Amino acid sequence: MPANDALSFLMAWTVAPFRVGSVTPSSSSLAALMTCDIGPETGPVLELGPGTGPFTRALLSRGVKEEDLTLIESDPDFAALLMRRFPAARIFEMDAVGLRHLSLFQRPAIGAAVSGLPFRLISPRRTFAILEAVFANLRPGAALYQFTLGRRCPFDQSLLDRLDLGVTRVGHTFRNFPPATVYRITRLNTSGTYDWRFA
Repeated sequence: MPANDALSFLMAWTVAPFRVGSVTPSSSSLAALMTCDIGPETGPVLELGPGTGPFTRALLSRGVKEEDLTLIESDPDFAALLMRRFPAARIFEMDAVGLRHLSLFQRPAIGAAVSGLPFRLISPRRTFAILEAVFANLRPGAALYQFTLGRRCPFDQSLLDRLDLGVTRVGHTFRNFPPATVYRITRLNTSGTYDWRFA
């Protein structure tokens, strides 16, 4: 991890700890775990809260094309950094809740989503809106990959039930500060998937 990335993250956390959620960027070990199921065949990938881009770099190293990346970052300094580092990616400086009002594609086309958002610090109402928007853009069978710094899934079962989502634990890494667990979230019933944008 570049030293200036760690400093940028610490400064952002100092200003807005509930928005950033961690004092350091994610490690390469966590990035590898988050992206282990994703490759060039995945197609377009959505990333929420990329920060300084550790997951973005891991996605590129796995063969995902930079132009297939859509990055959603609310911090203006991080967004500007991402634009310099990944000029071919689509980068939106916005709160992920706004995805509900943004048509990323004309149809659900995203092959995977990865999230660095601190959902434990986000209200259930906002979490619901973000997840609903993400899965409206995901192809049938595609998954959202989410990490948490605790041992439990960051999404309450009642919220998962409302959206018909299931969770699988991908793995855990101690080579992150703090240690982190990664989960894969998918639709339980893809045959009757409901897209609120076209209903």
